[in-house]
Amino acid sequence: MLYAPGLAVGRLFDRGHLRVPVFVASAVFVLCMFLTAECTEYWQFLLCQGVGMGLATGVVFDMGNMVLAHWFKKRLGFALACILGGASIGGCIFPVTVKALLQRTSFPWTMRILGFITFGLLVVTNLTIARRLPGTKDLGPLVNVAAFKNPACSFYVASLVVNTLALFTVLTYLTVSAVDDNLNANLAFDLLTIANATSTLGRVASGLLADRYGPLNVLIPATLMTAVVTYAWPFAANVPAFVMISVLIGISTGAILAIIVQPFAHMGPVEDVGLRIGMALTVVTAGVIAGPPISGAIVDDTGSFKNVGYYGGSTLLLSAALMVAARHFVGKTARVSGRA
Repeated sequence: MLYAPGLAVGRLFDRGHLRVPVFVASAVFVLCMFLTAECTEYWQFLLCQGVGMGLATGVVFDMGNMVLAHWFKKRLGFALACILGGASIGGCIFPVTVKALLQRTSFPWTMRILGFITFGLLVVTNLTIARRLPGTKDLGPLVNVAAFKNPACSFYVASLVVNTLALFTVLTYLTVSAVDDNLNANLAFDLLTIANATSTLGRVASGLLADRYGPLNVLIPATLMTAVVTYAWPFAANVPAFVMISVLIGISTGAILAIIVQPFAHMGPVEDVGLRIGMALTVVTAGVIAGPPISGAIVDDTGSFKNVGYYGGSTLLLSAALMVAARHFVGKTARVSGRA
């Protein structure tokens, strides 16, 4: 759901809307957090946390990425990395907070406390977020197929769809595989915190490198590194090995997520950057939704995480190859236009 509202959000952003959608999404997010405290059945959790919080997060996340393209050009990669670095810091703090609260109070009050925390953070977001450029009223059709006629854009979007089919595989099943190998449940839970902590390093580093060498020149090796770690993950059998996997997967996935939207800023005018990012993220939703269930089906069918590792690693290698093709066409376009 994080990527699902991309198309609508991109259109609203290009038309000049920012504060109202972010405010509404913030209110929905906080409301769903408090409602989660009252949930007792699975469908209620799915509705509140999966759909409600997912869509609300998507609006804030997408518009947060889009607005940076207004304010930054040469340092856009670093700006994106700082934003996503904050997300990984939250990914460290919130699991630890939940774990500590559940040991001291009930689940409903744990969720209510988290609701108050997110309320305070989102107040800051709503007070500080701002556009630099005015909106464009005449934007044409909601979906601009012409954008995909650019081979660089088409190959890059295809690479992202393939990438997300496996990008979250290790993060989704790391804790389960660790418990399956008889690691202590508390330590297995902490593996995600370790991954989120090291993700900050990967995100900031990739942002700095992308500004200097180009985003695709960073995304390709980061994707290859994620593929190698995904291949290696099922063979981890002790605490040091799982910790190392957590560190490496945090760095590599963080490097990808930090600058995943940056190439779109250079594939057309900044006035309709929201449309390009929105269309791409909407398409990418297919990979995000399908990826973990495919991995789960492989585990259920074969009973082995090794087969999931083979699937995930091979999928990421294909994504890297598509990124190489996108980079080729980006360079070709630059030479034709005299920007090489």
